[in-house]
Amino acid sequence: MKSDFKFSNLCGTVYKQGNLVFTPDGNSILSPVGNRLTVFDLVNNKAVTFPYENRKNIDRIALSPNATLLISVDEDGRALLVNYNRQIVLHHFNFKSKVYDLQFSPDGKYFAVTHGKQVQLWKTPGFHREFTPIVLHRVYTGHYDEVTCITWSPDSKYFLTTSKDMSARVYSTNPIEGFVPFTLSGHRDTVIGAWFSKEQDTIYTVSKDGALFEWRHQLINPKAQDSDSEDESAMEVDDGPRRWSAVQRHFFYQDHAKVVCAAYHAASAMMVVGFSNGVFGIWELPSFNNIHTLSISQKKIDSVTINKSGEWLAFGASKLGQLLVWEWQSESYVLKQQGHFYDMNCLSYSSDGQSVVTGGDDGKVKVWNTVSGFCFVTFSEHTSRVTATEFAKNGQVVFSASLDGTVRAFDLVRYRNFRTFTSPTPVQFSTLAVDPSGEVVCAGAQNTFEIYVWSVQTGKLLDILAGHTAPISGLAFSPTAQFLASASWDRSIRTWDVFGRGKSVESFTHLSEVLALAFRPDGKEICGSTLDGQLSFWDVDNALQTNVIDGRRDISGGRKAEDKITAENSTSGKHFNSLCYTADGSCVIGGGNSKYVCIYDIKANILVKKWQISKNLSFDGTLEFLNSKNMTEAGAMDLIDDDDDMSDLEDRQDNALPGTKDLSKRNVRPEIRTKAVRFSPTGRSWAAASTEGLLIYSLDDTLLFDPFDLEIDITPETILETLDEKDYLKALVMAFRLNERQYIQRCYEAVPPSDVRLVARQLPSKYLERLMKFIASYMEDSPHLEFHLIWCTSLLISHGKYLKDHSGEFLTVFRGLQKGVGKLHEDLAKVCNDNTYTLEYLLSQAQKN
Repeated sequence: MKSDFKFSNLCGTVYKQGNLVFTPDGNSILSPVGNRLTVFDLVNNKAVTFPYENRKNIDRIALSPNATLLISVDEDGRALLVNYNRQIVLHHFNFKSKVYDLQFSPDGKYFAVTHGKQVQLWKTPGFHREFTPIVLHRVYTGHYDEVTCITWSPDSKYFLTTSKDMSARVYSTNPIEGFVPFTLSGHRDTVIGAWFSKEQDTIYTVSKDGALFEWRHQLINPKAQDSDSEDESAMEVDDGPRRWSAVQRHFFYQDHAKVVCAAYHAASAMMVVGFSNGVFGIWELPSFNNIHTLSISQKKIDSVTINKSGEWLAFGASKLGQLLVWEWQSESYVLKQQGHFYDMNCLSYSSDGQSVVTGGDDGKVKVWNTVSGFCFVTFSEHTSRVTATEFAKNGQVVFSASLDGTVRAFDLVRYRNFRTFTSPTPVQFSTLAVDPSGEVVCAGAQNTFEIYVWSVQTGKLLDILAGHTAPISGLAFSPTAQFLASASWDRSIRTWDVFGRGKSVESFTHLSEVLALAFRPDGKEICGSTLDGQLSFWDVDNALQTNVIDGRRDISGGRKAEDKITAENSTSGKHFNSLCYTADGSCVIGGGNSKYVCIYDIKANILVKKWQISKNLSFDGTLEFLNSKNMTEAGAMDLIDDDDDMSDLEDRQDNALPGTKDLSKRNVRPEIRTKAVRFSPTGRSWAAASTEGLLIYSLDDTLLFDPFDLEIDITPETILETLDEKDYLKALVMAFRLNERQYIQRCYEAVPPSDVRLVARQLPSKYLERLMKFIASYMEDSPHLEFHLIWCTSLLISHGKYLKDHSGEFLTVFRGLQKGVGKLHEDLAKVCNDNTYTLEYLLSQAQKN
């Protein structure tokens, strides 16, 4: 059993807080998800989360213009300098203050950081090892309150700053003779953004109260000149002293909503503004024409950004955990993702391991693609918390149980709820189990202590199994035999003959409350987790206890901010709430109200490995030792809200009804815990539903050995020499290593049709995706129809198993090939039809003659 599982991806959370950043090519967007960072590839439809973690939730990110260096800063001002391409942390740094904005200069030489009332300009570090990689260049002062935004001029010689003192200032990167920093004042609220126009002769500033000012660089008291000397007067005017003056004042009237964020695209002179009521608008400047005004939700938009070409707009809403990418010209969504609004409670893998279904406190059931990391369907029929989800064995049906008293079945082909199972009297369902054949579904009740059995085909209630004297905590069907096992707080696990005449077959008594159970894949063993932190293993056939593992010391860890006792003596979280066997049945994995997930070897009775699911100090329960200086008479310092962002009256007003509580307004920090853990049926990965989201850990199989990297000096000359020697496979691989399209095309066409199948069979898997992408793109321009089809057929026959196992990674390639073959088929059919009509015409004319 391999145990070197490493963090692979984070699903279920697409945006938490902070700013969004497009990559320079505009094809990907970077989004902070807690203390991690996720890159959404909008072209290839894939999301990847970086493996490193910040100390706390990320508050600001910045990417260098050449997309090589990335800086992420958390809430306390602690920063990580990251190599973006290799996803490796190069350096740790502390700015010692909350960072409101961080921007690289367009030439990439400097980056500017807000530091209270000051602005610090730092030199961009290099890639070589240095003792002090980040060197301070200059410090700029002049504002009377905290600086909130920084914007560079296109030539990197100047930058603009905005502040809470309701002003903006213009600074120069280096001292310029005759230049004096200038203050742009006149707004009546916090200035949230300032931008240069494309020609740098105009500045636009936007304030929180919805005012947009246009500033021009004009003369100070220009003298009137005679019409006879227009040329001379023009020269005198150009040489006179100038200042920035407000020439236009525009206002956004959005029903008293405050401006929260704004972005400006200089090339197209387009301004995008996000408001506190969930509305965003697009204005064309300097004419101030409103192009679009659309509503995303009822919550405020926290971040907005525009890609380099100005076609795509990205919006982030932290209250809903929502990320949107919108193409404003076609008025269509490029990306629309949203995680669970509250906690994620349960998860289940599909039979092929390609999909994961999750349920949350918000009543939604979401299905995620494990390869792309995207949610492709959301079911919102439940009206209360979803407590359990299960995939049917065929993978096309999802079942879910909820506290609203219903069990629902969803069809993943038509994306609809086709069955709803209810009980004669209203109950709250806490557990769920589906028969391996998919014909019977069972659910356990929290309040009546009964198990309900329904037929999936008819939707009728078949039986009610009674016998437990406490809430049902777990249900599972045997993978091989036709019986059901149930766990309860009455300190027992019972097996039920659902399909026979008998009711209860056997009862396994424990010394404490049973919280979870799991069947071994062969169905001969049951594992139960109890409240005292033990894992009990039972032989199903002989009803004997075979093994006991004490996991209290392994699962315990972490102290809450208000804990008076140490983590070792704390009783909270010292048990497993979720269990699952590995694919081979040799190990069992468990998680609970703790920051740890443990995996045990059953035969050796030892802990194999323990993973810490998060190191985010913004969560409660991640610290092992508390600092006594953070404890005050009013409680823990971390729980005291000292953020001044709630300074507006509408943010501080409580409009809720008396006696009600809005769960979205958290007054305490969320606690780190694992609600559910599941192993993939393939055995290559496992997933955990945690406070952070859906964490996926997998075996690292992305690195493929390529001997050509080690022993060949690859140049155009050596490629042509290899091709002359008729070593087609080596020449093709060398061309891919050189990555020049003309040589790839030449080597590709040089392969004789009779040798294509042999070359395709010996092609390394590392170059399979690149070759298929090349064929898909070259197929549109090349007339060699049969040659391309021979290549496609040979690659699919030779590498069919590999392509099937990695089908999620090759979806984009398959779409490209299908598009190319479809276009060739249409063109060929059109030519054939034309030739048919031509031949029929010629034959008819010949008969007439």
